[in-house]
Amino acid sequence: MTATPPLILNVDDNDGARYAKTRILQSAGFRVLEAANGTDALAMVREENPALVLLDVKLPDINGIEVCRRIKADPDTNGVLVLQTSAALTGRADKIRGLEGGADNYLAAPIEADELIANVNALLRMRQTQDALREGEERFRQLTDNIEDVFWMFSAPDGVLAYVSPAYATIWGRSVETLKRQHASWLESVHPDDRARLAGRWAALATQPHYDEEFRLIMADGATRWVRDRLFAVRNARGEVYRVARITSDISARKEMEALLRAADANKNQFLATLAHELRNPLSPIRNAAALLGVGGANAGERHSHAREVILRQVDHLAHLVDDLLDVARISEGKIVLRREEVNLGAVIAQAIETAGPLIAARGHQLDVRQPDCQVWVAGDPVRLAQSVGNLLHNAAKFTPKGGQITLSVTLDGENVQIAVQDNGIGIAEDNLPRIFGMFAQAAVPPDRAPEGLGIGLSLVSRLLEMHGGQLRAESPGIGMGSTFIVELPVLRTTGNECATDAAQEQDADSGGLRVLLVDDNVDAMEMMGFLLAEMGHETWTTSDAAQIEALALQHRPQVIVLDIGLPGADGYQLARMIKANPELRHIRLVAHTGYGSPDDRRRAQEAGFDAHLVKPAELEDLEKALRG
Repeated sequence: MTATPPLILNVDDNDGARYAKTRILQSAGFRVLEAANGTDALAMVREENPALVLLDVKLPDINGIEVCRRIKADPDTNGVLVLQTSAALTGRADKIRGLEGGADNYLAAPIEADELIANVNALLRMRQTQDALREGEERFRQLTDNIEDVFWMFSAPDGVLAYVSPAYATIWGRSVETLKRQHASWLESVHPDDRARLAGRWAALATQPHYDEEFRLIMADGATRWVRDRLFAVRNARGEVYRVARITSDISARKEMEALLRAADANKNQFLATLAHELRNPLSPIRNAAALLGVGGANAGERHSHAREVILRQVDHLAHLVDDLLDVARISEGKIVLRREEVNLGAVIAQAIETAGPLIAARGHQLDVRQPDCQVWVAGDPVRLAQSVGNLLHNAAKFTPKGGQITLSVTLDGENVQIAVQDNGIGIAEDNLPRIFGMFAQAAVPPDRAPEGLGIGLSLVSRLLEMHGGQLRAESPGIGMGSTFIVELPVLRTTGNECATDAAQEQDADSGGLRVLLVDDNVDAMEMMGFLLAEMGHETWTTSDAAQIEALALQHRPQVIVLDIGLPGADGYQLARMIKANPELRHIRLVAHTGYGSPDDRRRAQEAGFDAHLVKPAELEDLEKALRG
């Protein structure tokens, strides 16, 4: 398909000169329109959009230089080329005036045909080059304006910003306008640990105009973002670097995935090492027991019986390990199906104790079990529930040094029941609590125990309880201070003797006297307060020994504890935290009794868990109000 020849508007009031120029242009293959004055020329430029106007300076109505100025001033026509001609104004000053008026070139008569054609072709070639550049720049701008990466262009070697794409505001979290005013302000968002390295790269721009770096950005809200930054040299025709192009990509997701993969790899290595240990442990006694079965002689029957017990016990251990692995896989794939029925929670607790009992006994632990008088019924799978509680007891025995104390308590809390397994073992660091239910997560073991288990028990228990509509949470004051794992399940119903619930206790409190435990090292003051409270219809117990508080509270089940913060050798705030950390005592109302009453003292008491704050000596009205809240 043949391209349409360029359209040229020939403007001249001299008919002969206009005719001659038209014939020359047509013979060169151009399409030509004619105008005899400036007014018609301006109208035809707007309507026909010619590629070039061959414009005589001397026109009858509007001076040709003014016509050129109007063409170039109009946004709709300023791209039209203007070749100014004149037979009268041929001096150097005339040419300068014409070019300053906006003309793209100026020819003085007489004009030879070949000279005219050469000038027209030269101007058209220049326009084609300019159009190609504009189209390239537009494509470039559309591309960079719509990519997620930041594209930059800097002059070299001074590093002055020439262009930055809109993605800068998204990735850097700063405005493009600020960057244009302060070209180096992007460096302020770079993480302090990475900033010096990047600043060094830019200081060496003259000799090293290229790099590929990964670094962190600090967002306005303090969050960290990882980016990859690449710098490329841009050279001119002589091979000299006159600009540098830069591309910055957000790689935060990749970095996060790399961290997850590293953690997964570490978990895998730990899992395989623990699995090897777990499998070797029972294999050794099984092998020895098998060898013992082949030995006869005196007392062979007794030895063979013992060997069989060892083999059965260790095979059970291996079966438990495999069951845990299979259960986690099934839950992850949604293949666990609970056999739901009405379950007596007491039977679940008994089965769990039977399962974990041998390990608790072998470790020399004391197990204290506390359950309500009534029967508590829940909906669920009795085997899975017993497995969950048994796993918690097993962990408590495993992570508590020999001769420890384990408490299993069942308490009703509104429409839910809580099963708390508390130990005085190695505890859990605060930063480990959020990850303790993760797959393969393991805490440190006590010095007298080798590492054991796959770290999947708590993950399994947590998922099983979620399937029952319940939840599992962990609490620990810190390393060496024991742990408490609390199972919470919806109650289906209760039967048998009346259950003592918090609601019933609150009702008793509203209708009559309260059960109050007084703790104070000033025995006289404490006894006097106890006498006054008894006169007011309350039942009281007293102690000046901080070590007896928990035991007395568990024995007498007070509704309120009035605690002197300044006990000798004890921190009243820490005592309050200890009471609130105990699932069986956390509902008790705590009243601070102290000689200090500043706003800071009251704030510290509130943060420690106190429900009220009394300043000695307390008025009876204030005391009664503090007791009842």
